[in-house]
Amino acid sequence: MADNPKDKAIQLSHGGGGKEMNALIRNLFFAEFDNPILRSEEDAAKLELHGATAFTTDSFTVSPLFFAGGDIGKLAIAGTVNDLAMMGAEPQYLSCSVIIEEGFSLQDLTTIVRSMAKELSHCGARIVCGDTKVVPKGCADGLFINTSGIGRILRPNISAANLTPGDAIIVSRDIGCHGAAILMAREGLVLESNLQSDCATLWPIVEQLIAANIPIHAMRDATRGGLSAVLNEWAGVSKVGITVNEASIPVCDEVKGLCELYGFEATDLANEGTFVLAVPEEIAHGALEIMQRFGGCQHAAIIGTVTAGAAGKVILKTPWQTQRYLDLPQGELLPRIC
Repeated sequence: MADNPKDKAIQLSHGGGGKEMNALIRNLFFAEFDNPILRSEEDAAKLELHGATAFTTDSFTVSPLFFAGGDIGKLAIAGTVNDLAMMGAEPQYLSCSVIIEEGFSLQDLTTIVRSMAKELSHCGARIVCGDTKVVPKGCADGLFINTSGIGRILRPNISAANLTPGDAIIVSRDIGCHGAAILMAREGLVLESNLQSDCATLWPIVEQLIAANIPIHAMRDATRGGLSAVLNEWAGVSKVGITVNEASIPVCDEVKGLCELYGFEATDLANEGTFVLAVPEEIAHGALEIMQRFGGCQHAAIIGTVTAGAAGKVILKTPWQTQRYLDLPQGELLPRIC
């Protein structure tokens, strides 16, 4: 990589396997993700795995690449780490593959890679292998990232099939902020607020719950499809009913306003740092206290219960003492939100 990346752009030669590609990988990716495994420069990482292991992969094509509260790099790390965390797995190793469009700003790429390195520091995981491809201009939309993750399972048997009548449903924070932030960025909306994406690594919070020996039956980050998708999936897989109190669901005023403006439901909007968990009702308040005091989840709330009736359905109790089904979102509200 040249000494002054601010004046440079990615060329096809940066993916050609020669000097330019070698310089890009060494001066940017190796420099930011440096660790002994990556430094070995082998074709594959040699890992030491012990016991039950979780393995996940995800691709990120978010548009725009930069948004309030994050960018595609932060999103790629948080998204993959969170998938491991939701399985009760301590994130250990990640891969990182990038597809870069010819002409992409080297300065922007540097910013994104540094964002990834910063987000990794929140969970202790390391990028140990990767790949770089450069495609001709017009063949990609700037930058796509794929990350895979491996983690050691510390709390087994967390599953969407484990919900039990009497369980309490908890959400970790106010919902819909990521979807709303992406919408604002695309539409060029300027609000007198500090609305940002909730994009964040969730492992530190989950680690606190595991350390406190909280019996977690199910756990899921509410990404595409939002809260509605998670609850409907759980109800279907566990063959139970879920009743949710609409007034208990935390939603900030900015998200409420955007939903009213565009006709969206906050429960359908994507999140990237919000998770839902099901725990026995008798320990729900203890779990909530841990999340609020030690996990930074000041807006965490108990929003509902699991029931034996209405199997496979999610029932929403409104503030007007009426009830309706909370269905799965239909169509694609906001494509490419992650």
